[in-house]
Amino acid sequence: MDATTLAFAGVNLLGVLVSAVSQVLLKKSAMREHESAIREYLNPFVIFAYVLFVGSTLLSVISYRGIPLSMGPILEATGYLYVTIFGVTIFHERMNRRKLVALALIICGIVIYSTGL
Repeated sequence: MDATTLAFAGVNLLGVLVSAVSQVLLKKSAMREHESAIREYLNPFVIFAYVLFVGSTLLSVISYRGIPLSMGPILEATGYLYVTIFGVTIFHERMNRRKLVALALIICGIVIYSTGL
């Protein structure tokens, strides 16, 4: 892989990370009590999360200028890792054997694709 492809892959991974952060913000907002239904959707967490989603989409579009289309879904799969890490650290969710096996399969798939096995 050349340096340009690696740079664009980094942009894609950044977009996936930004998307995961916005999911955390949406969950944080959903866990709060709101005075009204309109406040549930028009509060700083939700608005900023959707701004981040737009930014994430732009980063994905930019990244596809320099990475093969077949690489995109593999890089997007790292989002499951980010969301799991955030869930465990921020929301204190529990990991069970089934989740660990699923994450191991995702990591194996990423490794197999990136090494060309």
